[in-house]
Amino acid sequence: MDVEGPSILSGNGAQSVESRSRPVRRHLDDAVYQFTQQNLPACKPVLTPAWVISMFFLIGVIFIPIGLLCLYASESVIEIVDRYDIDCVPDNLKSQKVAYIKDNSVSKNCTRYLKVPQNMKAPIYIYYQLDNYYQNHRRYVKSRSDKQLLHGLQYNDTSSCNPEGENNGLPIVPCGLIAWSLFNDTYSFFNGADAIKVNRKNIAWRSDREHKYGKDVYPFNFQSGPLIGGATLDPNIPLSDQENLIVWMRTAALPTFRKLYGKIEVDLEEGDLIMVNLVNNYNTYSFGGRKKLVLSTTSWLGGRNNFLGMSYVTVGSSFIFLAFVFLLLHVKNPRLYGSTTLIMSSSNLHADWQPS
Repeated sequence: MDVEGPSILSGNGAQSVESRSRPVRRHLDDAVYQFTQQNLPACKPVLTPAWVISMFFLIGVIFIPIGLLCLYASESVIEIVDRYDIDCVPDNLKSQKVAYIKDNSVSKNCTRYLKVPQNMKAPIYIYYQLDNYYQNHRRYVKSRSDKQLLHGLQYNDTSSCNPEGENNGLPIVPCGLIAWSLFNDTYSFFNGADAIKVNRKNIAWRSDREHKYGKDVYPFNFQSGPLIGGATLDPNIPLSDQENLIVWMRTAALPTFRKLYGKIEVDLEEGDLIMVNLVNNYNTYSFGGRKKLVLSTTSWLGGRNNFLGMSYVTVGSSFIFLAFVFLLLHVKNPRLYGSTTLIMSSSNLHADWQPS
């Protein structure tokens, strides 16, 4: 009894466990079988001509108004675009632009006048636009150190920043070609005799300021070499507060791009003549680049961009055109639904098939 008792109990226990696991296993086997045989419950719509034509019409009717609304929002944006890289070169040096921009003894000050075409409500965003500037070049994009931007001199590896990783045996903060080529043209605005204040705070992404640039990381040994690429940085201001650098370090994907310079927080009236005193420092002449100053308002969709609206209108028009084509084909050559003459049975299929 002492020997058989435990064996009976263990047998019953095993039997009960097996009885409990058997339905679960059977259910899993059935689910796997249905999945492999594609027998799981699914929606199987019948694509009749009427259903397809109706859906094409519906998509077109929805997309076209959305596209027109986006185009209207884009056209409501007011922009002032002024290219100044040629006009800000003295007449006697227009044939020697590269020598002019590299000569520090020549004044780079320039005055431009912008007429406001319509009332511009604040905030008015100031951008600088660069054309034919390939920030997406592989070597240029890789020449930076995100860990150094966050930790500063605590991170010593600057090999990824070559050729701007070190100078005179000391690391450069921030290192790399992107920071070295920081845009350095400056702008000041006047409406008549009154100066227009430009707010240069909160122009960079908040996530970049708080998580990608150290609050206790300061510029060190920056632009101290024999070849100066662009703007210098205040060594007493941490990188997280140098928003012009943060905006520039977010490289553009296309050779024509705009970057935010600041914001004007007062309204400009139609007919106002805005005087811009700028310093034409940045060298775009060596590679045939162009520089433009842009003043722009925004809409609920952002800045002026007709691509989204044109895409919606194009897709909607294409769908309506295809719906008309399908409708004409269906009217001209209607098909009987469920006609057995149009269905090849499996027996006929096997009978007609001959091995090659």
